[in-house]
Amino acid sequence: MAEQFNENNFEAEVIQSDVPVLVDFWAEWCGPCKMIGPIVDELAKDVEGTAKVGKVNVDEARDLAVKYGVRSIPLLLFFKGGEVKDQIVGASVTKDQLKEKLIALA
Repeated sequence: MAEQFNENNFEAEVIQSDVPVLVDFWAEWCGPCKMIGPIVDELAKDVEGTAKVGKVNVDEARDLAVKYGVRSIPLLLFFKGGEVKDQIVGASVTKDQLKEKLIALA
């Protein structure tokens, strides 16, 4: 299961992480977000120990959404060393594609 990131834990869990982190910016009312949610959860299990996977609910963490310029969701941001290294907008992506990008950063 993907972790839940928010304003309180984002700095520690994502920015200061010593492994790459995939962050899925999503919302409850977003259809494509619900489609990709299970893929993100599966990926979290697959990369455990090598990388981290988590979700940010944009309705609950508006400051983070603004900070990272989230305009459309789902938005998947790949972090390494506290910086955004890559991104994917939308749900037309496979678990393997996500895993490849994430492992490439490890």
